[in-house]
Amino acid sequence: MPTVPYHKIRDYLKTGDIVFCSGSYLFSGIIQKLTKSVWSHVAVIYKDEELGRVLMLEAEPQIGIRLIPLSNYLKDYKGKKRSYKGQIVIARLNPAAEAEKLKKGISFGLDALTRPYDNYEIFRIMVRILFRISKREKNKSYICSELVRDIMARAGVIIDYKDTYISPENIWTDHRIECRYRML
Repeated sequence: MPTVPYHKIRDYLKTGDIVFCSGSYLFSGIIQKLTKSVWSHVAVIYKDEELGRVLMLEAEPQIGIRLIPLSNYLKDYKGKKRSYKGQIVIARLNPAAEAEKLKKGISFGLDALTRPYDNYEIFRIMVRILFRISKREKNKSYICSELVRDIMARAGVIIDYKDTYISPENIWTDHRIECRYRML
């Protein structure tokens, strides 16, 4: 799939689109290795038509759940005035979730803003993989793929996964996810 500059696809992005990231950072590599995936991060697009903003709703380590302009994520990654190092793909549910249902999912995500990132979940996932433990823990903290799973569930889209955790790869391989654009 050809790489497309953000400014050329910005107007075509929709609320509910899913952002998949494959970073070339240490933490990204750990996630990719643990989950046997090319993807290290996943987020959901919230497009505010009235303000003309394209935002990413994500769970970010050391920050928690946040809403960030997608353009900032691409050009000023982590506030360091550097572009994101890696690949980014935008995907869409096919068929697209109904607008009203998507609003419920996005509202859930917005209500979760400032909840903490689950910094220990990566460690717990590693332990569950190594020892084949199937217990899933419920808590108020999130990793990125859990947030996307719960946003989609509130929109009536249940993403199946067989592991004891959900990873960006589980979302990517859902038969309803259709790759739309590749950036960077």
